[in-house]
Order: sequence, then C-alpha cells, then structure tokens
Amino acid sequence: MNKPKTLPSGKLPLKLLDRLLKKYTKSDKSVIIGPSVGLDCAVIDFGGRFLLAKTDPITFVSEDIGLYAISVNANDIAVMGGVPRWFLSTVLLPEGKTTFAAAERIFSGISRACETLGISFCGGHTEITRGIDRPIVIGQMLGEVGKKDLISSAGARCGDDIILTKGIALEAASIIVREKERELKGVFSTGFLKRCRGFVKKLSVLEDARIALKHGRVHAMHDPTEGGLSMGLYELAIASNAGITVEKDKIIFVEESVELLSYFGLDPMGAIASGALLLSVSPRDSGKIISAYKRAGIKSAVIGAVTDKNRGMRIVLENGKTEPLKVYQRDEIVRLF
Repeated sequence: MNKPKTLPSGKLPLKLLDRLLKKYTKSDKSVIIGPSVGLDCAVIDFGGRFLLAKTDPITFVSEDIGLYAISVNANDIAVMGGVPRWFLSTVLLPEGKTTFAAAERIFSGISRACETLGISFCGGHTEITRGIDRPIVIGQMLGEVGKKDLISSAGARCGDDIILTKGIALEAASIIVREKERELKGVFSTGFLKRCRGFVKKLSVLEDARIALKHGRVHAMHDPTEGGLSMGLYELAIASNAGITVEKDKIIFVEESVELLSYFGLDPMGAIASGALLLSVSPRDSGKIISAYKRAGIKSAVIGAVTDKNRGMRIVLENGKTEPLKVYQRDEIVRLF
C-alpha cells in the first residue's frame, strides 16, 4: 500500500487552501470579509467601524523574533487601509533550551516594537513545549478602519498599474544572515552582513500604505510574504479574479538580497518578501504616488498592470519574451533549512 504523499514546508498549495477554506470555514452576518486566498485579514462589523483581525506565525528566525512578529502582523492590517491597535501573542519555547533571559528577550522585543508603532501588547499565552527546536511566536493583531476607508486585496481593477515599494527580498536576506552567519562570515564582508541583518528594520509597510492612500486612488494592496513577489502577485490576482502582467526589468531587486540568495542558488522572485508593498492603483494616480514615495525616500516603481483573468499571470523578460509567471510551491529559503 502506497504511503500518502506529504506536503512540503511552507504555505499550503493555493488550490488546496482554497478548497479547505470553502469547505470548513463559516461566518455570521457580522463578518464582512472572511477567509479566502489572497485576502490579508478578516473584517468584522463593529457598529460605527470595522474591526480587522489577523494572525501570523514567525517560524524562520529566533533572533529579533518580536520585531518580526509585530511587523508582519501589522502589515496585514495596514494593507486593508487600517490602523493596527492591539496585539496578542502565543509564544512557544523549546523544552531543554529556554532560559529566563531568552524569554525576556522575546517579550522585550515585542514590547519595543509595539511601543514604536503605538500598538497595545495586551495578552496571549506562553509555554515551554516539546517537539520544537526554536522559539515560535504566533501573533494575533487587531486593528480598525472606517467603513469608507476599507481597502481589500480583492479590489484590483483591469487596467490598474501595479506599484512595488522598497524591493525584494529584504526579509529573506535578513533571515538568511541570522541563520547562516557562521558560514557567511568568510564569504561576505562584515558591512554587507550588517546591512542584511538591518533589513529587519525595513519590514514594516505602514508608512508605504499611508503615503499611497494620501496621494491617490488605491484599489487594492497586498504584502508579499512566503513565496515572495511571485506568489504575492498570484494571491492579489486570485483575490481580485484578475490576471497580472509584470515586466522583469521594472522590478526593484535589492542588490544585497540578490547577491546573498544567488550564493545559495535561490531565486529572489520566490523568497519571502515582507517589507515590500504591492499596490493596484488608477494609472492616473500612479505618478503622484511614485512622486510622494520619492519625497519620503522610499524606492518604488510601476512594475506591471492588472489584466483580464483570461490573460493569466505573465512576466515580460528583459529580451521582450513573455512567459508564465512561475509558481513557487514553497518559499525559496525553505531549501536552506
């Protein structure tokens, strides 16, 4: 008898996730937006405003895990047009490896990150448990948004410009340096490794979202995480029932990230990419938004356009040839661990 095929590390395949969500999740009338592929968080009607609810784990890193947890969870509130307000965490610590100092570093990191963003660290659960070899923080972020201000990744419109901020893959580079530093010390300079470690401070897209909403008509926003820019684009397209065509030579590739990932034979297009923001905006407003980003010192570029669903997901290469945008069934950095 054949063994059942096991799934790879990382997010569930999109088709499987879509089937499970449709089959098993149920919502009452107060849930305005429930679980679906490509949607960043739940939206609940709380009377005069909408409550935004999000959960996301941090599993790749242990150093600076608190800052990672706040950044990635707050980002999903921001891309809905909202403000992150309240954070709860489930902190799982490995049996036989946890010291008081290690636990305090995690709590201190969460507290500092929350204070910086004006978020209340208001609850959760902590335990030392068997079966894990590193700390895991599962964050739950709550935020709020005015009913007229809600943005959804399902709102991209055919003909919209796709804007990318900061570049890819900031988070991947920061994680790799933290987890592979001994190996990398003899290959890259101290300054190079320090810059990559520092990318953790660029993972928030709260300012990116705020600037765009202030200067133009934003129809959808999405932050690419596991699976990188490629899967972020797929998730945006699936949520909006659309196609997307991007131009590779317009994509912002962070030099250090490309160099570091290339050393390990990894593709930046499929590497975890928190810190970047994808926006679907009216072509009439994309220039104003790009100019506002330039004034704020944030790199940005129009990398493509939203198309009809029947045109699919495509990427135009540097030689002008067009091919299907690659699907990454698991994040590229999972291959290192």
